[in-house]
Amino acid sequence: MLIMRRHRSTETTTCLPWLCENPTGVDAVAWKEVPTPSPGAGEVLIAIKAASLNFPDLLVVQNKYQMKPTPPFVPGSEFAGVVEAVGDGVKHVKPGDAVAAFSGTGGFATHACVKADVVMPLPRGFAFDDAAAFVLTYGTTHHALVDRAALKAGETLLVLGAAGGVGTAAIQIGKAVGARVIAAASSDEKCALCREIGADETINYGSANLREEIKRLTGGKGPDVVYDPVGGDRPSRCSARSPGVAATSWSALPRAAFLPCPGTRHSSRAPRSSACSGASLPAGSRRPMRGRSPSWRSGMRRARSSP
Repeated sequence: MLIMRRHRSTETTTCLPWLCENPTGVDAVAWKEVPTPSPGAGEVLIAIKAASLNFPDLLVVQNKYQMKPTPPFVPGSEFAGVVEAVGDGVKHVKPGDAVAAFSGTGGFATHACVKADVVMPLPRGFAFDDAAAFVLTYGTTHHALVDRAALKAGETLLVLGAAGGVGTAAIQIGKAVGARVIAAASSDEKCALCREIGADETINYGSANLREEIKRLTGGKGPDVVYDPVGGDRPSRCSARSPGVAATSWSALPRAAFLPCPGTRHSSRAPRSSACSGASLPAGSRRPMRGRSPSWRSGMRRARSSP
């Protein structure tokens, strides 16, 4: 996860964005000077303090993401900063408030004008760097593990690619749920990071046999839930559940959508979301989503209520 901080500036009439006028790749994004936008009804103008770089941000500037904004656009799906102005009808934030936003675009700039419903006030003391990297990785992972896989206390969670953004989030969320977490990564240094943030066991699949280590650490049963944010050639054929559960992402499509986990029904199409792609989970493990607040919003609300 790369965090980009905004440079200091006392000039608010000019906005400096990384503008994508032709989505042919990162080299086509240019640093431009444009007038600072004004918020319309239901919008919020934010002076951006930090923005995170996620895998979808790289895809969107190559026209490879499922959401295809009309050029010219400013990439940057999530960011944090301070409210400078609000439009008519905006009640939950005001100028001067520290906020985070998950707008899909707009984050790689000094200012962004976004819909109010994607803007969240931050808890007191919540660092801008942390807020800018919170929503996408933790929201994706919470949805995959808690909403879709229904991970429970006492179960064993295997996290592949565990040292990355969603991988580290999976370790922390798994431990918060009360699961035993086995983290798999490609080097000793990455495994050390995973243990530092809470993993109970680690596997260096760069030097060890992944399958044999999983069997050893689970007594031959396999984990209850496999969280695979990479896909490709790292198999998820190891779930102890009947049927097994594999929550996967799609950074290595087309292989990631068709991981052959015994007993797990996988869809025959590419995933629509990186939250839990490819896996058709058993009906008994699903939870109804109707009437529930999105995970990242409820998480922010719980954080704001904490001392």
